Amino acid sequence: MARWEPVLEQVMRERSARLLAYARLLTGSTAEAEDVLQDALVRSFSRGRSFPDADRAEAYVRRSIPSVFIDRLRSRRSREAAHERLAHATDLTAEPADVAEALDVRAALAELSPRERACMVLRFYDDLTVPQVADTLRLAEGTVKRYLSDASSRMAATLRTDVVWEHADTVPVRATTRGGR
Repeated sequence: MARWEPVLEQVMRERSARLLAYARLLTGSTAEAEDVLQDALVRSFSRGRSFPDADRAEAYVRRSIPSVFIDRLRSRRSREAAHERLAHATDLTAEPADVAEALDVRAALAELSPRERACMVLRFYDDLTVPQVADTLRLAEGTVKRYLSDASSRMAATLRTDVVWEHADTVPVRATTRGGR
């Protein structure tokens, strides 16, 4: 028998009603209070702590009850927020046209060189800026711009679109000649 088992038995036999009442004050529910108390007991005794007597063990469990309650509350709120986000998210099932377009884009990406593909994915899928892409791939910004431009042109041709990548900092310039030059 482990050294802590007799102390745990004594706490459960003599002090569990008080600890449960304390947990019920926090939770407002007997069922929730029982769960919180059980988690606090597990947290207190599972790490091999040895308490010299039931008084110190009870004090330790009593101090851990609010922490357990707050942890469970945070976890529940986090789950509820995630469910809320999922409920308000757009429909995750893609329409057949969307699936076909996604497959077309994937096929067009497969035709690019590895560096062009990496630049395109980092820039448009991971939504990194050109400097961030350059830093990630350890390339010069101008090199990244070149890869993005070439890849965009190739993908536009493959996907039969006229959309090409333009850097946000550049302004389209029309080249004209004067007087036969």
